[in-house]
Amino acid sequence: MKKIAVLAGALACASIAQAATLEGRDCWIRAMPPNLPSSGYFAIANNGDKPVTLTGVQTPAFGMAMMHKSENKGGTATMSPVDSVDVPAHGTLSFAPKGYHLMLEEPGKPLKVGSTVPLTLSFADKSTLEVSCAVKSAAATGH
Repeated sequence: MKKIAVLAGALACASIAQAATLEGRDCWIRAMPPNLPSSGYFAIANNGDKPVTLTGVQTPAFGMAMMHKSENKGGTATMSPVDSVDVPAHGTLSFAPKGYHLMLEEPGKPLKVGSTVPLTLSFADKSTLEVSCAVKSAAATGH
């Protein structure tokens, strides 16, 4: 039984160490009317020596949070869901307009410009990263 506790503790430390190499920043969410989906944007800096894989996002402010990628293929704009996105070692992944972004649906209540919304980023190694997102007007295009 003691070996199991030591192993569990080592795994927890490894997960915490992995999360310590990640930094979430510049997070913001568009304030939209309650009947419309919203979008979210952020950057993840990976200061570690190994790539990490973002596998999901959750926020208590919305019933659904999904990762999507917008692309322009032959002059046609497309948007498709993605299951995971890699963050390179010593690199940054940006979720920004016209690229990777969050589709946020089923808001619990209307978002108020100037407020903040918590976001939890989940990774393939089971680690998580908490980020605070500013709510900005629908006309916002960046930070």
